[in-house]
Amino acid sequence: MIDPVVLRGRDRYERAIEGWVDNTHADAFTHTVRLEDDDLGVELSAVATPSPSYEIREARYRLHPAAAGALAPLPALAGARMVAGFTRRAGEAVAELAGADHLVDAAIEIARLARQVTKLPPERAARATAGPWECWQLDTTGWIDLPNSCFAYSDAGRALFATREVTTPMVPDLYSPPPGACRVFVRRKVARLERRGARLALFNSMYDNVHGFELRYEVDLGAGVIVAAESRTPRLPYLGICTEPQARIASLVGQAVDPDLRKRMQALIGGSSGCAQLYDLTADLLRLLRLY
Repeated sequence: MIDPVVLRGRDRYERAIEGWVDNTHADAFTHTVRLEDDDLGVELSAVATPSPSYEIREARYRLHPAAAGALAPLPALAGARMVAGFTRRAGEAVAELAGADHLVDAAIEIARLARQVTKLPPERAARATAGPWECWQLDTTGWIDLPNSCFAYSDAGRALFATREVTTPMVPDLYSPPPGACRVFVRRKVARLERRGARLALFNSMYDNVHGFELRYEVDLGAGVIVAAESRTPRLPYLGICTEPQARIASLVGQAVDPDLRKRMQALIGGSSGCAQLYDLTADLLRLLRLY
């Protein structure tokens, strides 16, 4: 029987996340995330280098994002690289703080923002105006971890550029933003869990400069099994290519919601044949089902 802690004493839970990137340094960005739910709000800001190092130079935080005053230093995150093992490192850095779970989730969002903006030479970034194929080449140059991270950046995805029309919302400023530019990239996410009789409805949405996702799942609470799964994707980085793996969400119907689901999901909706955003948004919902 699934009994999420966030739903104990209520039938509906919602959290909203706003994140943005400012080009504050010649060789680094400032990533800021505000995460708020029915219980608490946190704000986390980090100055970090772009790909390939993804290293946090300094971080600051506060509870209750609407509160006045400066953010408090978080020196334990300085020097952390936002690569494999970062979630564990972030957890250790905030373990003794109030709102630790919220701060870890905010740190994960900052790591994701770091994959959305980079610093290539301006003359090279200008190639983005030439169309999707040029943007794709800039992507795989500007972010070291993109190749084979999803279908769009696999050999199979690359081959589709020669066979169909592809469109993209990518622009030069994502590859080489002007010095001092604010909110170069902006993201808004809303996740929701709602108990409806014998079923649990899960929703997660993400809208930003290049993505538009809305996911809906239904889980049989008694059996602990996903019984419905659907998505809507009004905006994709490469429409015509990123479209391909979206239907894989249907493969989650019948899957047990257990501790191993995230591993099984990698083969079902992630990896080089899947969609990284589809995987992450689904994984975030599973994190909300954790019993903490």
